[in-house]
Amino acid sequence: MTSIRQYATVVAATAALLTAGCGGSPDESSSAPSSQPTTVNPSDMSDVQRPPDRLTIDISIEGGNVTPTNAQLQGKVNEPIVLRVNSDAADELHVHSVPEHTFQVEPNDGQQFQFTVDVPGNVEIELHDLNRVVATVQVQP
Repeated sequence: MTSIRQYATVVAATAALLTAGCGGSPDESSSAPSSQPTTVNPSDMSDVQRPPDRLTIDISIEGGNVTPTNAQLQGKVNEPIVLRVNSDAADELHVHSVPEHTFQVEPNDGQQFQFTVDVPGNVEIELHDLNRVVATVQVQP
């Protein structure tokens, strides 16, 4: 796990690079090439710099068939869970968690719903009208 001191060092270095790039005259910045890289490879980033993890579930509803059905997944408390839905019918997604969530599904592609769970445990995501469990997410602390 990254320490606060490492995080502070990264923040200070980033601020120095940003300030150096913004300050000075045009002649100063163009006369000497920088020895520092100008891009950052995401795989080189520390855990503190990375965007939060998120669980994404792709859901397809077509002709009364639902994919996935009864999927068993893992998540974490306060980790965003994203439901991406392509559907040819209206329905309602129920998320049985703390707090509970309900999302209206329209007969459209590219719908996206996001939520978090505050309490660890098994969270069931179901389609109300089709009476199908899409997934159960085991949410861990």
